[in-house]
Amino acid sequence: MRAATFLVLIAFAAGAAQAQQLYRWTDEKGRVHVTDTPPPPSAKSVQTRKPAAAPSDSGQESFELATATKDFPVVLYTSPNCKEPCVAARSALNKRGVPFREVQVWNEQTAAELKKVSSAGEVPTLMVGRSVHIGFEQGAFDQLLDSARYPKAGQVPARAQAAPPVPEGYVAPADRAEPLKAEPVKPAAQADEGPRGPYAPGAPPQRRTQPVTKKAQ
Repeated sequence: MRAATFLVLIAFAAGAAQAQQLYRWTDEKGRVHVTDTPPPPSAKSVQTRKPAAAPSDSGQESFELATATKDFPVVLYTSPNCKEPCVAARSALNKRGVPFREVQVWNEQTAAELKKVSSAGEVPTLMVGRSVHIGFEQGAFDQLLDSARYPKAGQVPARAQAAPPVPEGYVAPADRAEPLKAEPVKPAAQADEGPRGPYAPGAPPQRRTQPVTKKAQ
């Protein structure tokens, strides 16, 4: 019984190893074939390759991705009125399959949170662990994610995380009223005064001076 079980395991392992190998070859008529079994002796231009790993449908993250997410969580700061750069930043993270938290900066509370991360206060801003990059640049995003050991694009299933809904109470900059300009403060004592000058009511008497004219000779 044990010998039979051992032989079955060997056959299974051999079959699995063979299934991991693909063969590309050309027959005598010039037709190209791709098979998972060795080609016939008459085959020409034989090439071997390993098939690309298919994305897992189980929905479970890889160990590498789970570890990176735990040790270096990703936060993307955007705003409701940020269009192209924020869309590109979100798409780059989704394409690489990176789980992330998105924070929309639109009020004093969220602006203060962004200020703690970056004094520039600009969006999009990406934070991977404690590393921060301001603005969207594909190379810089990849560098931060690589240093945190996130899987490369294509190694894990892509994500489709959409932009969060516009916060309730948010008003677009184009629809906001212009702030009132500050007016200079006037002294209270002068607020209701009448005409000003040396002859105004209540003014002290002034000495009038006649202009000196030169008599014609």
